[in-house]
Amino acid sequence: MDSKMLTLEKFEEASEVVKRVTQETKLVFSDFYSAQTGNKVYLKPENMQFTGAYKLRGAYYKLSTLNDQERAKGLITASAGNHAQGVAYAAKCYGVKAVIVMPTTTPLIKVNRTKSYGAEVVLYGDVYDEACEHAYELAEKEGYTFIHPFDDLAVATGQGTIAMEIFKELPLVDYILVPIGGGGLATGVSTLAKLLNPKIKVIGVEPAGANCLQVSIKEGKVVTLPGVSTIADGTAVKTPGSKIFPYASQNLDDIITVEDEELVVAFLDMVENHKMVVENSGLLTVAALKHLDVKDKKIVSILSGGNMDVITMSSVVQQGLIMRDRIFTVSVLLPDKPGELSRVADIIAKENGNVIKLEHNQFVSINRNAAVELRITLEAFGTEHKQQIIKTLEENNYKPKVVRTNI
Repeated sequence: MDSKMLTLEKFEEASEVVKRVTQETKLVFSDFYSAQTGNKVYLKPENMQFTGAYKLRGAYYKLSTLNDQERAKGLITASAGNHAQGVAYAAKCYGVKAVIVMPTTTPLIKVNRTKSYGAEVVLYGDVYDEACEHAYELAEKEGYTFIHPFDDLAVATGQGTIAMEIFKELPLVDYILVPIGGGGLATGVSTLAKLLNPKIKVIGVEPAGANCLQVSIKEGKVVTLPGVSTIADGTAVKTPGSKIFPYASQNLDDIITVEDEELVVAFLDMVENHKMVVENSGLLTVAALKHLDVKDKKIVSILSGGNMDVITMSSVVQQGLIMRDRIFTVSVLLPDKPGELSRVADIIAKENGNVIKLEHNQFVSINRNAAVELRITLEAFGTEHKQQIIKTLEENNYKPKVVRTNI
């Protein structure tokens, strides 16, 4: 079955099939990123998809290619997130049983959401690889049909339907940026894009701490990284798919890697400018825009998903504000006498700084002239404003020291 996949005919078939279950995610023109990059940047918001990610496409199309007997056995897969929900939802649509093996570290919200689609969840192992091994064992023992998250040509064909939709809306697209974990999405999108127009450049984007496909393409063979370290958990994969590798290496024009810090500020930009919640893996393609050395091109960044738990979200926002100098903490030493606190507050107010938190330590020194340490956490408009506040404090002899912010 698989050998017949990734053809124009199969992509067309998959595009019709997935329409039954997908939300239409129309391209969003981004004034913000277009102005920043000198290109026409469009976002493909798969974070707005049912289940919050593109994974439903591949899972549902894969199910459509199975025969009744294979479906009746029940399905099994391993996933820490989006693929789990995609398979669970697709199985529900077909009225078949789904077992999902998830690592024990999976956030409760993802476990519950997967269960809400009617799937049976088995928690096993600390990382995806251990969960996957267990899923294979269960498939053998119980006779389930295994659906791989990315190393499956039918799944990759389903994911590639995104390129068909991009092409129909923006036929003259020059660049498509696609996130890479194991490579299923990148394989489907790049293969179809090249079939439709060989001139389209398809650029893969990986986290710098999990660049398994970049390393593999360089080596000319599938390579397993010794470890991965990234906040983009949806793309934290050590080994790219071996079945899809030949297609990805042939059809991707380049791979860009992005540091975690870039994802943190991209989250802030996306929330503030587009009012969209996009998970770290989905932000890879917008963080990569500034690494592209092109102008006046039509570029589509695929936002692969938006499943981020609220606790992660709040810490990413906090980090982003600190990195952008929108929140910072200064320590000043005050003479221990009445009125000094209000004097400092007055200086900050005149510079339009907004005090978020004050910590007052009277026992920092026995010298009564500089006996009180005041730690002030402030909100500013950005780096320039922060420097201005610090300069004014210096001019008033407060000797401010910037300290690590922890709000």
